[in-house]
Amino acid sequence: MTTYIYETIPADEASEPRVFEFQQRMTDKPLTQHPETGEPVRRIISGGLGIMQKGGAPAPSSCGSGCGCH
Repeated sequence: MTTYIYETIPADEASEPRVFEFQQRMTDKPLTQHPETGEPVRRIISGGLGIMQKGGAPAPSSCGSGCGCH
């Protein structure tokens, strides 16, 4: 299962959205309501950590040699 990040959609501009995680299958539709409170929610799209080059090889690191991340 994949863990997705969601945030509530506040009813007014003065309220802050609340962020929460929810595990679901990749084939499941995104939530539209908070599972406990029923508040409207939207899924947050976050970036990945890897960058791929043409041909599928990972991009070279820009941090330099000797850092241990290779």
